[in-house]
Amino acid sequence: MKTFDLQDKVAVVTGASSGLGIQFAKALGRHNSKIALVARREEKLKKVKEDLEQHGIQSNYYPTDVMEGEQVKSTVDKVVKDLGRIDILVNNAGVATVEPTEDHALENWQKVVDTNLTGVFLFTRYAGQVMIKQKHGRVINISSMYGAVGNTYMPASSYHATKGAVNTFTRAVSAEWAKYNITVNAIGPGFFLTEMTDEITEDPQFHEFVKKQCPMERMGKEGELDGALLLFASDVSSYITGQVLYVDGGWTSV
Repeated sequence: MKTFDLQDKVAVVTGASSGLGIQFAKALGRHNSKIALVARREEKLKKVKEDLEQHGIQSNYYPTDVMEGEQVKSTVDKVVKDLGRIDILVNNAGVATVEPTEDHALENWQKVVDTNLTGVFLFTRYAGQVMIKQKHGRVINISSMYGAVGNTYMPASSYHATKGAVNTFTRAVSAEWAKYNITVNAIGPGFFLTEMTDEITEDPQFHEFVKKQCPMERMGKEGELDGALLLFASDVSSYITGQVLYVDGGWTSV
């Protein structure tokens, strides 16, 4: 019988120094996975590792810039050397720039593309090489509901564009790698409280916007992404691939 247990699995989580990355690491660790924490900020990674250890979760950390191919390759090699394999990849690292399209600086556009899309490609590529040899793997790309819809609250065309591309990338790679027993799926969160949303959540108009646009009339709460994550990470979803699951309080349903 297939279960959500991840005993002896090794999970790589990018963007693991804050926000949803920490939540994902905890959720996978609570289900017995060994965690490889990846982000740029080493001091924050150390603190996350210490916190996970207090919860009895085994983890290592690997300071890495997801935009740098050589760093990504080196990190994947180190994870395999340290932990023996890679079973689960959670491509969570991401950034957003709020600028009107007509004034969007090319430099800022490129940073969003390099982080949100190229970073996903690089980690998928190198971790996928390991999974292909194993004939098993789970790739989980963290997209956004804004990969499916636009918005009237803040101009963020580069974010929308990259998350839409992540959805299509997910489907393309799922088709390529199905023959290797590797599933590739994506989660599209709505608004959750993270470093990326800290500032806008202080604006009363933002909460009115959420109440108007979201059928559940609220932001997501900590832990409400765990179900989707564990579904895609475990063998329960062995026949599910190429899918984008929106966890958004019904935002994309209306």
